[in-house]
Amino acid sequence: MNRFKPSRPLLGAVLASLSWLAMATGSSLAQTAPAAPMEIVAFGDSLSAGYGVEPGKAFPEQLQAALTAAGRNVTVINAGVSGDTTTGGLSRLDWSVPETTDLVILELGANDALRGIAPAITDQNLDAMLERLKARGIRTLFAGMIAPPNMGADYAAGFNPIYERLAEKHGVTLYPFFLEGVAADPGLNQTDKMHPNAAGVARIVERILPVVEAELDAVQAKTPN
Repeated sequence: MNRFKPSRPLLGAVLASLSWLAMATGSSLAQTAPAAPMEIVAFGDSLSAGYGVEPGKAFPEQLQAALTAAGRNVTVINAGVSGDTTTGGLSRLDWSVPETTDLVILELGANDALRGIAPAITDQNLDAMLERLKARGIRTLFAGMIAPPNMGADYAAGFNPIYERLAEKHGVTLYPFFLEGVAADPGLNQTDKMHPNAAGVARIVERILPVVEAELDAVQAKTPN
């Protein structure tokens, strides 16, 4: 049986064409492959965890929905633990924040104030967390807290300035009060008067959203924290 045997020049041309086709196909696939979503970790206490609100209405879920509606490709991870203090947060920080994290929203300290923990301890713990995140190259949005009035003026004087001072020390963006526009509003809080309801969480997300978007832009631009 006679078989067609391509000449060497013809064979070379065919192989070159196939090589070009493979390169072009690979390039096309690379261009059309969807980018991996950016990862945000909401690292905090019950205010992040979603205590008392129905499924899908916690802060991480509502924030992800708002960012998605704004055209952002993100995943917001709920790393909130109800009742957590800054001491508890420091102990679980390393394993709660994966290496793939692009942005951490650090929201802790409310339970320290409610329990009357010495402000110096809160300061030390938050300082250590910010230092660890910076050492790992993870950008941080620092959410501030204010001591409840019943703790007295002396306690507030020691507690309230912690967040601004540490934000300046570590060069991170400070969102001064996580419950801004929600605290003390009966229509936005649960019956315990401390935890926001679903509408209260929505208000928090509405207010913090521009700050989070600016932080994501900084991550993409590789701007130092």
